[in-house]
Amino acid sequence: MPRRAKTKPVETDLYPLLHAYLTAQGYTVRGEVKHCDIAAVKGDDLIVIEMKLALNLALLAQGVRRQQMTDSVYLAVPRPPNHAKWMWQMRGVFRVLRRLELGLILVSLKPGRPPVEVVFHPLPFERRKRRSARRTVLEEIGRRSGDFNLGGSTRRPLVTAYRENAIQIACYLADCGEMKPRQLRALGTGPKTLSILSRNVYGWFCRVGRGLYAVTSKGSEALAKYPELVRHYRSFSGR
Repeated sequence: MPRRAKTKPVETDLYPLLHAYLTAQGYTVRGEVKHCDIAAVKGDDLIVIEMKLALNLALLAQGVRRQQMTDSVYLAVPRPPNHAKWMWQMRGVFRVLRRLELGLILVSLKPGRPPVEVVFHPLPFERRKRRSARRTVLEEIGRRSGDFNLGGSTRRPLVTAYRENAIQIACYLADCGEMKPRQLRALGTGPKTLSILSRNVYGWFCRVGRGLYAVTSKGSEALAKYPELVRHYRSFSGR
């Protein structure tokens, strides 16, 4: 006997479960009211729910449009199979939803789970800027000598201010040979020179004597990956 093909869920599958959930809370519920998938009323409280099979940009746009009618707008999607993983992956999207003051509902189409889960309600969002985060970005920009990253790139290690400083030190050691931190600082490697050499995060440096450092083969190989930076620092050292 041939196996019966599984039918894919459709948006209307969400409606009975949401209808029952809202009705149990005392709401009068109606479907497809003035382009709203679900409209529910209890006293002066008007709730609008927009349904989709996936949380996407089109659904967000629908939700924002419905905010012209009420502040209580929810987006409803089916509960994903791997709930915990999905919740982790969608953290950034959740922040967007909260900023837009939209609520989120997950609807379970499989038995054995609560049919409706309100992830969060549509609440007023107070935008707060973290001064420490802003300061960190400004300091990072200030410590970089130029723009050595291609925006959007992911495969190549980013040239952070720390990495750039380490490349600068490795470049001078490769050109001048063994040097002490004070000699490197005299060339402009900055106050973190000793820390970068001693911590040796990338394995580019080795201590060859008391307070004396050299570049390793790994450090020399790393310089070949950043020719633009090497040219930049050799122009400052006159090489």
